[in-house]
Amino acid sequence: MTALGFTLIELIAVLVILAILALIVTPLVMNIIKKARISADKRSIDAYGRSIEYAVAVYLMDEGKFPENISQLTIEYTGDEVVCSTAKLNSDSSVYLTGCTVAGRSVDYTYGTEKNDTVSTYKAYQVGDTVTYNNINYYVIENSNTTKSTVTLLKADPLSVADVNRYGTGHINRYTGSSVGTAYEYNGGYGGMAYYTSETCGSISDTMVYDGCTTNYEQSEIKYAVDGWASENVPTGLQEARLITIEELRDNLGFVIDDSSNDTQYIPSSTTPNWVYNSNYYYWTMSPYEGSSSMVWTVGTAGYANEDNVTTYGSNVVRPVITVSKSVLPNN
Repeated sequence: MTALGFTLIELIAVLVILAILALIVTPLVMNIIKKARISADKRSIDAYGRSIEYAVAVYLMDEGKFPENISQLTIEYTGDEVVCSTAKLNSDSSVYLTGCTVAGRSVDYTYGTEKNDTVSTYKAYQVGDTVTYNNINYYVIENSNTTKSTVTLLKADPLSVADVNRYGTGHINRYTGSSVGTAYEYNGGYGGMAYYTSETCGSISDTMVYDGCTTNYEQSEIKYAVDGWASENVPTGLQEARLITIEELRDNLGFVIDDSSNDTQYIPSSTTPNWVYNSNYYYWTMSPYEGSSSMVWTVGTAGYANEDNVTTYGSNVVRPVITVSKSVLPNN
């Protein structure tokens, strides 16, 4: 009987074929493995970038402002270690990552888009937020997002009588018999535009318009009171000191036109917060007739805002509005 088996030549031929196949297949397999690893590394960078963006959102909710850098964030990421030579936060909360390694492996991949802007670090404020600055309480009367460096505040309490008299020379509440309450005294009764009054204005006309007004703020006793108070009590960061405007009452604080009134009058709506008015006093607003007309406007005890009611002139008080840099406020 002839023994079955392979000859040496046959074995050598098989080995040669296997070697050839290995030479062909191994690079293909290794390339597939490499591509799979690169793809996995890119997914790791993507996951890391999304984790940073989520952490930014959490930081914004907790702190009310953008983080200055990534080191301030609590990043919840559990994949392979990702280290990037460039990790930038854009002002829209997106992230830009480049020059990254995953578990020590370099990855030629960029996450996000670099934007040529500066990340804002300002705190966001909403209407109704309370702010204490220099031991004085205020309410925010205009939304101010994280890209805005200032915030506008209404003093929670009016100026004291002593402050009004000291800064405004004591004429603000004087009523002298004219058809409207006067913002300040001028030659026996210059009916006023509250903040917008001036000794340089001429006589009043039949249409209740003052002739000759040149500078809105000239000689206003209320301006003196607000400016004097602000100069002592807003030591840094002051951008503006004034009175509240009808536009702010209407657009920011929910006041609406009272259609039942014969005169122009704004009344609070269901969205108007009660800290805007007080049952104990009326307070001055800026006149809506800037620079040329008369009529002093006030916010009344029931919340409405209209031309001054002369029967209550004695209770009209000064409640300043200030715009300040956020950098001087607490927690900014």
